[in-house]
Amino acid sequence: MIGVFGAAVGFLMMVGLMLTGLPVAVALFLTAFIGAWAFLGLPTLLSFGNQMWSGQNDFILTAIPLFIFLGEILVRSGVTDGLYRCLSDWLRRLPGGLLHTNIGASTFFSAVSGSSVATAATIGTVAMPIMKQRGYDARLTTGSIAAGATLGILLPPSINMIIYGSMTNTSIGQLFAAGVVPGLILAGLFMVLIAGVCILRPELAGPMLPARSWPEKIASLVDIIPPIVIFLIVMGTIYLGWATPTESAAIGVVCGLGVAIAKRRLSLSMMHECMISTVRISAMILLIMVAAHFLNFVIGVLGIPQALTGFVADVGAGPLQIILLLMVFYLVLGCFMETLSMMIATLPVVFPLVLHLGIDPVWFGIFLVVMMEIGLITPPIGMNLYVVQGVRGHGSIMDVIYGALPFVLLMLAFVGLLIVWPQMALWLPQRLF
Repeated sequence: MIGVFGAAVGFLMMVGLMLTGLPVAVALFLTAFIGAWAFLGLPTLLSFGNQMWSGQNDFILTAIPLFIFLGEILVRSGVTDGLYRCLSDWLRRLPGGLLHTNIGASTFFSAVSGSSVATAATIGTVAMPIMKQRGYDARLTTGSIAAGATLGILLPPSINMIIYGSMTNTSIGQLFAAGVVPGLILAGLFMVLIAGVCILRPELAGPMLPARSWPEKIASLVDIIPPIVIFLIVMGTIYLGWATPTESAAIGVVCGLGVAIAKRRLSLSMMHECMISTVRISAMILLIMVAAHFLNFVIGVLGIPQALTGFVADVGAGPLQIILLLMVFYLVLGCFMETLSMMIATLPVVFPLVLHLGIDPVWFGIFLVVMMEIGLITPPIGMNLYVVQGVRGHGSIMDVIYGALPFVLLMLAFVGLLIVWPQMALWLPQRLF
């Protein structure tokens, strides 16, 4: 066994390797390789093949490429355009106008895509030209899109929750259920923040758009039906016990293909683009998981989780103190690491400590995902910031950073609410399971 100091040195080495620009999977593997070579010897290194097989031989991981594929199909089938138009008809008269449409469209698209980056790129592509034409403030526009897109990893089906559940043996269905209420509350808080800012400074939202008639608004609801139906089918089959998360993802893909056919967007070239993008993203995620699984094995053999829990027991820190410490830890780490990498790299050490303190693993999964959301919009590594700026195509990224800052502060307050009121995350899974 090595002590807490040795674990800290290993962690700093891993972060340093990532900051040099090495691929995340390579940095994780090198950290595991060096630790195994220095302390455990050749037999542990030779076990890498077995660890790789056992880590990937998990049926639940098949859901990852399927949900990615579903999101790619919906992006290219034009669902987002219709969704944005429909929500614009209903939300345009609120203080902030189309800014609320950004949040609403992000919420709906998150509920079928499972990816924050895909949500940011998709909603940004649709919304940015319209809002520039209408004279909306650039900072508030880009900030609302970047923040709204973070809901992609909190609302089900979240790819990050699938990976968390796979790594910690936590029920994917319960995690999905636990993300619904916090996700909707956070979306509502985003809209309250936008309304408050625009009431104080109406010029940021441009001129108020004319109201749509009730017949026009009701007719536009046809565009919101596909994502709602797909979400209900995917989640309903899981919660009714008719399908596993992987099987429900496959059902979702079939429904997505049906939508593409109905919209006359399905073609060989479109399917080729969807599959290439799905393979690229899935390969990246699963390669990181292979390296992380080997690192997890090495950490376990070295006794680092036991050393850490023993250290906490000696210090006498309780669950609240540890959660507050982890909140600061993930806030700082999220500024320098990509969020998925941050979760995979830290879980092997952090999760045994969470179990030792009696913290509910489902609640902790939601807490961790919200901290990852914050990492998506904090510089200098916040992925959503760069995606939105890339879609914008002009101006300074500082506009996006300043625009996202109020949402970061709001999300930190939301984490505090989640700590004080854990039933926000646990109520629904307790009712459904």
